[in-house]
Amino acid sequence: MRLGGRRVWVTGASSGIGAALVTELVRRGCTVAASARRADRLEALGRRVLPVPLDVTDREAVIAAERHIRAELGGLDVAVLNAAYWQQFSVDAWDADVMRRHFETNVLGLAHGVEAVLPEMRRRRQGTIVGMASVAGYRGFPRSEAYGATKAAEINMLEALRIDLRPLGITVQTVCPGFVRTDLTAKNAFPMPFMLEPDDAARRICRGIEKEKAEIVFPFPMMVAMKALRFVPVRVYTGAFGAGLRRGRRIGETPPP
Repeated sequence: MRLGGRRVWVTGASSGIGAALVTELVRRGCTVAASARRADRLEALGRRVLPVPLDVTDREAVIAAERHIRAELGGLDVAVLNAAYWQQFSVDAWDADVMRRHFETNVLGLAHGVEAVLPEMRRRRQGTIVGMASVAGYRGFPRSEAYGATKAAEINMLEALRIDLRPLGITVQTVCPGFVRTDLTAKNAFPMPFMLEPDDAARRICRGIEKEKAEIVFPFPMMVAMKALRFVPVRVYTGAFGAGLRRGRRIGETPPP
């Protein structure tokens, strides 16, 4: 699939990966609609972008936004569901409200986007849904009980969707970036290896979309490391992190990418 000429909707487009994706998609000749809560940031993306301010936690607003975008663009070929939320989480002060806010934006926000675009894609028996997850969803990390749990849920949801929607002609792709320089990672106080700039991440994502990859994971060293951790036995994995924390290391003080 070539992206040139495609009609694309990007959520979470006000900064970071989302804003970079909008710029890259426009550069590749796409017609782009961009959504986020910060309307002023959307206007700054340029006249070639259709700004649609939106809070993805509002189900009815997401459904209405899709209808508006489809009417304005004459249809919709690709939905990049990128909106995300992160706040520091710690067992020292367990806060279910923080957990809830993570799930409302990251998991339900993704579900609302899928619900909005799916009827028309099913009717046309074509379309692409791209969900932004993270390598943080591969395993549990210290002090990432909220963010990591939502990323694991997103990966699982998208994998199930891929199986169910493939016979209907709809492509589902999961994006799992490593560390990318964004407003979220700016809060991290620990070393972040293989850090990428947003425009680099956007190019990698667009290449993955065009190649119709089921899973778009980058950079390569981070992909290898994180996937390898899946095979570490639970007892060994838990003990290794526990030993590191006891030695006072700053492991997991903020979430993985």
